[in-house]
Amino acid sequence: MKSILGMGNALTDILAVLPDDTLLNKYHLPKGSMQWVDKETSNKIFDEIKPLGVQYVAGGSAANTIADTAIFGMPSGFIGKIGNDEVGALFQSDQSQCGIKSTLLRGKDVSGRAMVFITGSNAERTFADYMGATLELGPDDLKPEYFEGYDYFHIEGYLVQNQALIRRAVEMAKAAGCTISIDMASYNVVESNNAFLHDIVENYVDIVFANETESKAFTKLPPREAIDEIARICDIAVVKTGKTGSMVRNKDEFYQIGAWPAKAIDATGAGDTYAAGFLYAHSLGMPLKVCGEIGSVIAAKVVEVIGSKIDIPRWKDAKKEIREIIARNS
Repeated sequence: MKSILGMGNALTDILAVLPDDTLLNKYHLPKGSMQWVDKETSNKIFDEIKPLGVQYVAGGSAANTIADTAIFGMPSGFIGKIGNDEVGALFQSDQSQCGIKSTLLRGKDVSGRAMVFITGSNAERTFADYMGATLELGPDDLKPEYFEGYDYFHIEGYLVQNQALIRRAVEMAKAAGCTISIDMASYNVVESNNAFLHDIVENYVDIVFANETESKAFTKLPPREAIDEIARICDIAVVKTGKTGSMVRNKDEFYQIGAWPAKAIDATGAGDTYAAGFLYAHSLGMPLKVCGEIGSVIAAKVVEVIGSKIDIPRWKDAKKEIREIIARNS
């Protein structure tokens, strides 16, 4: 089976269910938002939520995707940077349990953490993120041998705060013969780095994953026109459209992929999981439409749980459904 290497922010999600909005108000965290916080604020919040009982889950966009490709059975690796602390050890342990071959370098700062506050009957999520050691990953950390032997390289747009890192990574991945994919990450990341991302996509990237707002930020076009424009400068474009599914396109084909049935309670990780399903199917040589369908199947499973980790029963269901799709198209 083909192999995949990911690179991204080695973040650990720290989930806490809050009884009310008191803590959110205290730290000026608008409900439903994602806020960057400094180290002092992060430590204060962390100390305050510990007594509530917290759940630690290894996260980060590319790391989520790679965890799922490993569960699919693809030999999977990951490059990131953590601190010398409990949170970093938890991240490393989680990757090891998934069977990921990790290259986790050590930074001077504490490990990156995304504190996730779940509130209200609808389980609305509010984020307070401190990137910590993840921001210390730089181009000089990368070595050509990290990329050798992998068929795919998947990178998250959140790393674009270090453009030299992304450029070095895609240069090494291309030299190693990898098929390169990128998840655009968020519309504000795209807006503030548009020229750089266009250059990277045109010259290095084979597969682009974006949602509606990201595709619009990248092309200044509505989603249906945006996917045509993205596919003009790379091999495959994917635009995820939430509850309505996704669109997939290459130079010759376009498909609208419906959302797989699900009882959605939390959309966290849906895009990362979709990418894993799509790349897994692509590695098997499946047609473009089938790649989109398999991405949709697995994304439907993660929205049925709180957080970005699919439980074992849903994984079993997903694999059965995916085997049936592959059998019909083989």
